[in-house]
Amino acid sequence: MITKQINNLGYRIQQQSLSNQTSVYRIDGMDCADCAQKLEKRVGSLPEVNQVTVNYGAAKMTVEHNGTAFQSIVQTVQQAGYTAMLDTGGARPTDELSFWRRNNKVLPTFLSGLLFAIAWGLSLGAFVEEIYSTVIYAAAIVIGGFRIARTGFYGLKSRTIGMDLLMTVAAVGAALIGQWEEGAAVVFLFSLGETLEAFTMDRTRKSIRGLMDLSPIEALVRRDGHESIMAIEDIRIGDTVIVKPGEKIAVDGVIISGTSSINQAPITGESIPVEKAVGDEVFAGTINQQGAIEVQVTKLSKDNTLSRIITMVEDAQAQKAPSQRFVDIFSKYYTPAVLIIAVGIAIIPPVFFAQPFQMWIYRSLMMLVVSCPCALVISTPVSIVSAIGNAARNGILIKGGAHLERLGAVSVVAFDKTGTLTAGMPQVTVIIALDGRTEDDVLSLAAGIESSSEHPVAEAIVRLAEQKGIRMKGISSFTSVTGRGVKATLEGEEYFIGSPKWFANELNVSMDGVNERINHLEQQGQTVMMMGTNEKLIAIFAVADEVRPNSKSTLEQLKKIGIKKTVMLTGDNRGTAQAVAAKLGGIEYYAELLPQDKVSSVKELMTNYGHVAMLGDGVNDAPALATATVGIAMGAAGTDTALETADVALMADDLSKLPYAIRLSRRALKIIKQNIAFSLLVKVVFLVMIFLGTSTLWMAVLADTGSSLIVIANGMRLLQKNKRLS
Repeated sequence: MITKQINNLGYRIQQQSLSNQTSVYRIDGMDCADCAQKLEKRVGSLPEVNQVTVNYGAAKMTVEHNGTAFQSIVQTVQQAGYTAMLDTGGARPTDELSFWRRNNKVLPTFLSGLLFAIAWGLSLGAFVEEIYSTVIYAAAIVIGGFRIARTGFYGLKSRTIGMDLLMTVAAVGAALIGQWEEGAAVVFLFSLGETLEAFTMDRTRKSIRGLMDLSPIEALVRRDGHESIMAIEDIRIGDTVIVKPGEKIAVDGVIISGTSSINQAPITGESIPVEKAVGDEVFAGTINQQGAIEVQVTKLSKDNTLSRIITMVEDAQAQKAPSQRFVDIFSKYYTPAVLIIAVGIAIIPPVFFAQPFQMWIYRSLMMLVVSCPCALVISTPVSIVSAIGNAARNGILIKGGAHLERLGAVSVVAFDKTGTLTAGMPQVTVIIALDGRTEDDVLSLAAGIESSSEHPVAEAIVRLAEQKGIRMKGISSFTSVTGRGVKATLEGEEYFIGSPKWFANELNVSMDGVNERINHLEQQGQTVMMMGTNEKLIAIFAVADEVRPNSKSTLEQLKKIGIKKTVMLTGDNRGTAQAVAAKLGGIEYYAELLPQDKVSSVKELMTNYGHVAMLGDGVNDAPALATATVGIAMGAAGTDTALETADVALMADDLSKLPYAIRLSRRALKIIKQNIAFSLLVKVVFLVMIFLGTSTLWMAVLADTGSSLIVIANGMRLLQKNKRLS
């Protein structure tokens, strides 16, 4: 009935197989962004394949197929000139062979270059007759061009015209008009350029492979009372992993025995080791420096923090930035236009103006070479891959090229206060018991109510009760009231803990005799919480949260790099906000904000100043983070929600990473613009030279491959930790 109805509406329905599955392949030898698009189209044309996505930056291909396409996918990739290996999602083995031994372009390039040099030397010194040097040139064309021609013609099967086909036509055309030397030069220079591009991209991708290598491939595991060495893919949740001093931790888990200092720099970018004890969380890829510890596994290897970071970085590198989308659209129209011009150059002058046929064919072949958009297409992704890889190694997760560009464009940074500008570990400083109760009595009741809350103030009250050994009272019917406080029932009576405004304005509880105390505490920069019933107040709690040691210096750094405005957004009262702002050097602040008020404040800042970055914990500030131009989560290591929701995640609770991230983004934007401008300039110059007759075929090839290499090398500068970014 469904099929019939859809057909009656004028559409066709195609039944999908219930056995559809998704496979991920690692592609070796894919060095051109334009070639990645061609490969995506070729694999996508297979009848067994429903959808395919090629991630050029990570050299990864994701294919949705009917379950029978494994062999045809691998074969199609091989025909395109690459190697495909199924990624099982476990530990990824590192390459055993060096690039020069495993890449299939190296040997043909070397032999082609050797033959070209021999033939050129023989013809230059007139040591042999021309026919012999011509034969050697022809051999250089065949050996170096066979792979290029095969890849080009296979592309035609999926109706794609790639650079390999254009170079094949140029080399064959040069030979047909007697320019054997030019044809051999075209093949050798193009093959050399491809090989060097592959080598430089291989180095760029090592920034991600380096992350993969952080985690060991096996660990010492205790299971059912027996100890054995296991591959990390075989380790299960609940197993105990024994980590000796100096070893890398292989899993995400919780310490159940021992204490040590852990170097978390590979994950969070923290330069100072962190002291860990029983109950503390540890991450795969971090280094146990001193004591022996035992870790209970909480996540499988494929789901641990390091694996998720790697996956997110690879996915981020596949996302197109606005400048890359511009390049894709430009090249989409640019290449066909130049091809049409090349055909016109070959036909119009000889046919209509009686010009020499061979000369204009030669210029037409040069146009085919110049039409290659490789340098232009690769100008953006290589910079994005490098910048995102650099950021990941420094504990900054940027989740896409678009976010990278937007971060570089921000002019205002808005901060949440608690846990961002402050340490997020508030301490109870004052307890005022009312209604004839004792301090221990109100603390016992408050801790019982707040034990079900995750708010930092609630945790401070519970922590104080535990430190004093006070038994928390059991409560029922706990409810959190967003932006106001909590309520719970004890022995049939309802109790409330929250802000003074909540008690005065909504609960209508009399504040007589306590307002002066509240104002005094708030003027000292302390957060005041009231506890009481519908009828009376029982206690006043004052809580203070210390400013992070590097918060003030971070704000100063942001000002130095050109951030126009920094703002603190907080739900705390004005007195507390003012006191914290004063410690930070007089930062502007908006106080007493509910979650929706923070969203309104961010929108107002965007209206007045343009691009705004919002920095928060990734959970409580989710609406404001989503509203801002760029949402940045603090301390995302081990926090699933923060990793998933934020555009940018600072893996450690380290504000000083923010100026570095903004500088890196701005530098990436600058290099992307340089690459695009340089690529277009080279095209324009050589188009002019072709029309003036001052260019040669080998010069055009050298310019094309040379510009691609220069663009890649320029983008790779983002892999380096520039001192000015620190």
